[in-house]
Amino acid sequence: MNQIHSHSQDLQATLNAIAEQLQALAADHQDNPQQLLAILRTLEKTHQEIRDRWFQHALPDNRQDFYTLLQDIEANGGWPYIERMRLQALLARLENNPLDPD
Repeated sequence: MNQIHSHSQDLQATLNAIAEQLQALAADHQDNPQQLLAILRTLEKTHQEIRDRWFQHALPDNRQDFYTLLQDIEANGGWPYIERMRLQALLARLENNPLDPD
């Protein structure tokens, strides 16, 4: 049990380090929407690849294990989802803050 807990802590430490790197990368490009969009697209693509390549294949094949997974999902923040900015929200922002004509 301690080994599982240790692996979980190692994984969380690695994920935290990756998250910090992503935050720093985004901060470095905070004034460039094209670069930030590239970062978001990469995150979304990575999310899809992990889900389709590994996660779906790792799903439990019996009810007890599946129920345990569902309990974990519910207890630890729900289903991972990457929300896309709606085009209407983007257009509304432009209406409220029109670009200065040069």
